[in-house]
Amino acid sequence: MRSGRLPWIVFASGVCVYFAAVVHRTALGVAGVQAGERFGIGATGLALFLVVQLGAYALMQVPSGHLLDRWGPKAVMVAGSLIMASGQLLLAVTDHVALALFARVLIGAGDAPIFIAATRLVAAWFSARTVPVLVQVTGLLGGAGQLATAVPVALVLHSQGWTFAFTTLAGLGVVAALIAMFGVRMPPPISLEPMEAERERFWRSVRASTLAPGTRLGFWSHFIAPFGTNAFVMLWGVPFIVMGQGRTVGEASTLLVVLAISAMVAAPLTGLLTSRHPLRRSWIVLGSACTSAIAWATLLSFDTPRPMWQLAVFCAVIGVGGPLSLIGIDYARTFSPAERLGTATGFVNIGGFFSTIMAVLLIGAVLQLASPRGATTYTLDQFRLAFASLALPWLIGLAGVLWSRRRTRAHMASNLIEVRRVRDILRER
Repeated sequence: MRSGRLPWIVFASGVCVYFAAVVHRTALGVAGVQAGERFGIGATGLALFLVVQLGAYALMQVPSGHLLDRWGPKAVMVAGSLIMASGQLLLAVTDHVALALFARVLIGAGDAPIFIAATRLVAAWFSARTVPVLVQVTGLLGGAGQLATAVPVALVLHSQGWTFAFTTLAGLGVVAALIAMFGVRMPPPISLEPMEAERERFWRSVRASTLAPGTRLGFWSHFIAPFGTNAFVMLWGVPFIVMGQGRTVGEASTLLVVLAISAMVAAPLTGLLTSRHPLRRSWIVLGSACTSAIAWATLLSFDTPRPMWQLAVFCAVIGVGGPLSLIGIDYARTFSPAERLGTATGFVNIGGFFSTIMAVLLIGAVLQLASPRGATTYTLDQFRLAFASLALPWLIGLAGVLWSRRRTRAHMASNLIEVRRVRDILRER
C-alpha cells in the first residue's frame, strides 16, 4: 500500500466521478411518470428508454475495459463524464422519442467505464487485503448517488421542471470531468511503463481475459445479485409504489432512500466478509440471491396494498443486492493478471446489467400484455404478475453461479488450492 495523502486524494476523486455517474444512471427512476407524459409512451416505451441505456452500458463494458488497460483511468473517466453530460443536455431540450433514445445511449456509453476505472484505481494504489473493502466503499459512496436521485433530483424535477433538471445534470457531468482531469492518476511505475495489453489485439485480449473460470464465476455472481434492485430503482419502483401501492411520490422517494441506506450499510460488511473469507464468496452471493427471492415472493403474495413498514423492510432487503454484486468484481481481480484487469472487470460488469435489461424488458412486456391497449396506469395485480417474471433471470443466474463455481473449484484444485466443504469444517468443530 502506498503511503501519504495522494492515494486517498485519487480514491476520493474516483468516488466523486462514480457518484456523478450513478446520479446520471438512476435519474430516469424518479422521472418515469414525467417521461411518459413528455414523450407520450407507455410501459414498453418507457422500458425501452432504460433498455437502450443499459444495453449501451453492457455492450461498452469490454471495449471500455480494453481502453482502460490501454489509456488508463483518467482518460476514460474524463471522456465518459463528458459523454454523459452531452446525453443529459440532449434529453433536456428534446421532446422527440428518437433523440431521447439516442441521449439514453450516450448516457449508458459514457457510464460504462466509470466504475471499472474507479476499481482499477483502488487496485493500483492500495494493498491486496484492503482492496475488497475499498471496492465496497467505492460502491457505497458512489451508490449514494441514488440518494441524490431520490431526493434532490426529484425535488428539482417536480419544482423546476424537466428542462432545468436535466440541464443541471449535464452541468454535473462537466464538474465530474474536471474532477477526473485534476484528481485521477495512476502510480508512476504503472503510468510510465507501457503494458503488454497495449500491443495486444482487442479480441485476443478479450479471449485471454474471459477464459478463467473464476472470471466467469464473477460474471454470474454479478448477474444474479442486482437485477431486481436495479429494475426497481431505475424504473419500476416509483410507478409500483404510486400506482400499485397507492402511495405518494414523496413516500416513494422515502422508500428509495431506505433502499439506498440498506446498500450503504451492507457494502462495508460485504467487503469485510470478502476479505476475510475469500474462499466463501460464492456462498455470500447465493445467500443474498435467495434472501432477495424470498422478499419478492413475500411481497407479491399479497393482493392488497401493504403498510409502509412492510414496504420499507422489502426495500431494505433487496437493497443488499447492489453491494453483493461487487463480489463479482473481486473475482475478476483475483483471477486476472494486472495487464488485463480492466478487460476482465468489464466482462464481469456486463453480468448485472444484462440481467437488469432482461428484468426491465420482462416487467414492461408483462405489464403491457396484462393491461388494456394504450394504458399508462397499472393496477396492483398487473404489477404482481409483471414482477413475478423476475423468477426467470433468477433461475438463469442461479444455474450460472453453480455451474461456474464447480469449474472454478476444479481449476483451483488443479493448482493445489483446496476449497473444503462447509459441512466438513462444521463436522470437525
